[in-house]
Amino acid sequence: MDEIRQISDRYHFNVYRRLPVVFSRGKGSKIWDMQGRKYIDFLAGISVNSLGHNHPEVVKAIRQQAAKLIHISNIYYSEPQTRLAELLCRISGYEKVFFCNSGLEANEAAIKIARRFGAKHNKSGNIFSFTNCFHGRSISSITMGSEKYKKGFGPFPSGFGKISFNDIGDLRDKINRDSIAIFVEPVQGEGGIIPAAPEFMRELARLCRENNVLLICDEIQCGIGRTGKFFAFEHFNIRPDLVTVAKSLGGGIPIGAVITDKKIADLIEPGDHGSTFGGNPLACASSHAVLSVIQNENLTERVRVTGNYFLNALKSGLSGLPGVKEIRGIGLMLGVEMEYPCRPLVEKMLEKGFLINCTSEKTLRFLPPFIISTREIDAMLRALKMCILSMKPEPVESAAHSIY
Repeated sequence: MDEIRQISDRYHFNVYRRLPVVFSRGKGSKIWDMQGRKYIDFLAGISVNSLGHNHPEVVKAIRQQAAKLIHISNIYYSEPQTRLAELLCRISGYEKVFFCNSGLEANEAAIKIARRFGAKHNKSGNIFSFTNCFHGRSISSITMGSEKYKKGFGPFPSGFGKISFNDIGDLRDKINRDSIAIFVEPVQGEGGIIPAAPEFMRELARLCRENNVLLICDEIQCGIGRTGKFFAFEHFNIRPDLVTVAKSLGGGIPIGAVITDKKIADLIEPGDHGSTFGGNPLACASSHAVLSVIQNENLTERVRVTGNYFLNALKSGLSGLPGVKEIRGIGLMLGVEMEYPCRPLVEKMLEKGFLINCTSEKTLRFLPPFIISTREIDAMLRALKMCILSMKPEPVESAAHSIY
């Protein structure tokens, strides 16, 4: 393990705050390091491994497709891509899909679509996002995001504006007929697991309809079943114009997508946008297997039930403990906000055999695979309670890349 860490530190860009462990294999909700020590995974690759590690149906699909065809150009038709697009549209109720390689790329595509929409309708206003949001690390997406990601990367493109999250008054003050689009995470992930208020989301949707503004839901972290519904926006009885997804979509193989209706998709013509690797046969075969398992095994319902158990267990087990400020979330996307930086808690839990995460510096984040058991939840909570009670927090310098 030490050799791998030393080589990595020597040759890799220093952009991740890595924990001192090298993993070698996984199965279900469990993962093993190079020394053979077992851990229970409550992070799932940051909401990627929704079915756990090496789900047999996903492995089977990858093996079969890899033996036939891994990559072709998008200038040709692809059966795996076509079947996945059909399945996504059938599940979502939308009409069109664009495939790319990541959540960032999905958001970049949505920004370009929004720009084209604005040009078509003679709008000169802003594309809005919300305080505390995260939509990726490109120049345009950090322009939309939190200030901590911008240091030293300017100048930034114009045409973007910011609205206070869950603030209906600020929303009403800033949205008008000249506005182009609004990006929103129904549950903010990197911002600290903060769900949107139902009345806020409903007012957002109403204002977008009235002012002909595109409503774009970033469901990269909270989508594909993570909150107990296939899309998190379904909790609010709204229907956005575009949805961006990634992470859980591929079961570990990189893939992202923009989902929308034909009238929006038709704003983009051949040559306006594209992707060399987006929607390649291997990624689409893996994604199709993931979505099929979620459907066939009704995992969104399991997420709802297990998520309720997990949230109640967090509240009954941790409320009132020293340093615990707030417990929140929905489905299997849960957070415990602490009164102090919680990276040391993440490290202590790793020592005890549990993978958890800290986001927004002071929020413990839990994004376990959908197959996590209540026994595993109980075991993790016992360990976490012991760790919290043993803490003597000291001031820790804030890190811009707190998700790691």
